[in-house]
Amino acid sequence: QVQLVESGGGLVQPGGSLRLSCAVSGSIFAIYASGWYRQAPGKSRELVATITRDNNMNYADFVKGRFTISRDTAKNTVYLQMNSLKPEDTANYYCNAKLIISGVSYDYWGQGTQVTVSS
Repeated sequence: QVQLVESGGGLVQPGGSLRLSCAVSGSIFAIYASGWYRQAPGKSRELVATITRDNNMNYADFVKGRFTISRDTAKNTVYLQMNSLKPEDTANYYCNAKLIISGVSYDYWGQGTQVTVSS
């Protein structure tokens, strides 16, 4: 299993930037993809961006050109750089790791970090 700890959330004005971090520990060797999801009040959790072990990245349409996902394997950390933030980006952001162990896929989640975009 793995442990995921997010940080970097906060209050930012529209047009501003934040960088979220997700520190990963545990069975890192079994992770084949990591990513960020978000959930706003009253809404379902939705995918924001993912990055695979081979550094293939995928983004939701609503963040393309504004957000960038990256990872630092030496620090076992996944980042989400968020630029040009909008009020509709306000949500709790969750780090996710997908593992394959003995052919079975598992999802692990962090506790979430709140991002609020408001003037």
